[in-house]
Amino acid sequence: MTDLSRIRNFSIIAHIDHGKSTLADRLIQRTGGLTEREMVHGQMLDNMEIEQERGITIKAQTVRLEWKGHILNLMDTPGHVDFAYEVSRSLAACEGALLVVDAAQGVEAQTLANVYQSIEHDHEIVPVINKIDLPSAEPEKVRHEIEEIIGLDASDAVLASAKSGIGIDDVLDAVIAKIPPPKGDRDAPLKAMLVDSWYDPYLGVVILVRVMDGVIRKGAQVKFMAAGTTHLVDRVGAFRPKIEQLAELGPGEIGFITAQIKEVAQARVGDTLTDAKKPAAEALPGFKEVQPVVFCGLFPVDAADFEKLRESISKLRLNDASFSFEMETSAALGFGFRCGFLGLLHLEIIQERLIREYDLDLITTAPSVVYRIHLGRAKDGTGERTIELHNPADMPDPSRIDMIEEPWIKAVIYVPDEYLGGILKLCQDRRGVQTGLTYVGGRAQVSYELPLNEVVFDFYDRLKSISRGYASFDYEQIGYREGDLVKMSILVNEEVVDALSMIVHRGTAEQRGRGMCERLKELIPRHMFKIPIQAAIGGKVIARETISALRKDVTAKCYGGDATRKRKLLDKQKKGKARMREYGSVSIPQEAFIAALRMGEE
Repeated sequence: MTDLSRIRNFSIIAHIDHGKSTLADRLIQRTGGLTEREMVHGQMLDNMEIEQERGITIKAQTVRLEWKGHILNLMDTPGHVDFAYEVSRSLAACEGALLVVDAAQGVEAQTLANVYQSIEHDHEIVPVINKIDLPSAEPEKVRHEIEEIIGLDASDAVLASAKSGIGIDDVLDAVIAKIPPPKGDRDAPLKAMLVDSWYDPYLGVVILVRVMDGVIRKGAQVKFMAAGTTHLVDRVGAFRPKIEQLAELGPGEIGFITAQIKEVAQARVGDTLTDAKKPAAEALPGFKEVQPVVFCGLFPVDAADFEKLRESISKLRLNDASFSFEMETSAALGFGFRCGFLGLLHLEIIQERLIREYDLDLITTAPSVVYRIHLGRAKDGTGERTIELHNPADMPDPSRIDMIEEPWIKAVIYVPDEYLGGILKLCQDRRGVQTGLTYVGGRAQVSYELPLNEVVFDFYDRLKSISRGYASFDYEQIGYREGDLVKMSILVNEEVVDALSMIVHRGTAEQRGRGMCERLKELIPRHMFKIPIQAAIGGKVIARETISALRKDVTAKCYGGDATRKRKLLDKQKKGKARMREYGSVSIPQEAFIAALRMGEE
């Protein structure tokens, strides 16, 4: 039985690359969680191959440390904007946070977003200025920035370098001194929050819980309040970072349980666990449901791999509840799935995991967002209705549409002064509306309202390339607004290719269409007849390119003689070509599809 005053639950929050995971490694090592030899690779908690390769954290991880007679539960959180929901879940299970700021880079966009989330949870925040051993480090300037931008008192911020192991003891002492112990009643009915769940091939579904009141013991019957299911707990324990089994988890503690659950879908994150025999009166406030923002189609390159793709996607869904999918078919690409993601990085990670872990060859259609379409009254007077459109190919007839609304976001961009002009132009080109521009410590902070479908395509890459990687960007959704949007179809040899249709703003449609036609002209191989490639809005063609025909030299065997012999052969060839054009079908190679869909990267 652990004394509540000796428990501390805290998470580490920071912008991408400011050193969260490295600091977590040092804390584990310093408290004797692992020996030097066991720290095989750095980033002990980033155990996915992709996490190590990209150097980013995707899943929040927890570990239990012991220091000076106290139990410290540490949660390492992702810094990337696509995984903000992971951060919010981790924060809900803690009482305080270490705010890590890079001594050379200073405060950035994600630093702010995560701090505000932390303040909403009423947390005690301990600033840590990391990487103080870098030649370009300016701890005093950063201390001033933290006070000026965030409004936190940074006079006693801990100075540390996670890589060199400087100041690690000070960090641990600051956690014990400044972060409050958890509250909780051991004798009250059990209330535990389900913070995360993932699938382990040996243990089944592993559930990470934070106990608020009461005790979870092995052999207890627990009930999931939202799902309404009851399960028998067969294992209780904690990660140090190795799995260690415990007799019980008391109030204020963070640990894991397994309860013979087969599917992660049954263990919804944010659900409340309570005792089946003596249930709590009301559930804890859960997390807001996570809504997919970006949709795209995933198709196997080889149609025979469809079952394998279905199986792989279902397995990935086991570990990632924020990823959704449904089946779809396309004339050009065959059977596949329409999948929803939290953002472009999330899409990229899922795609990469499918290719790597499940050895699949995939085609991804152009990413699109969810549009709201308001249909007018039908002739028989049946009322208006609103539909959500995930796939441009399903767009209803334009004559029935009253208006189309698209999602907008509020973006905050931090950028050094010399790149400001380029960033403003980029946002302007993407139909952005500037709402603010201020200067903070030698850098500009720009706020813009932007339509999400302009950001989804390649905004982040362009932002990084314009600012040489110095700009940081964070966004939140601000709802739907009406837009002048149209569906642009691509026709090859006068047949619509549904996988290439997209929804665009009327103002940029012509430019997009022209780009797509030019791109396809280079990619589709020449046939024996002319092939027109057109971009059209409804019945109106807005761009066209023609692929010229291959020509067989039919007059090669004529030596001398009358010119009419040649003429006759050429006319015969001409008729044949016309007939071919009528009945011939154009085969578009898969590479052409993939390259055409990557058009936005140019």
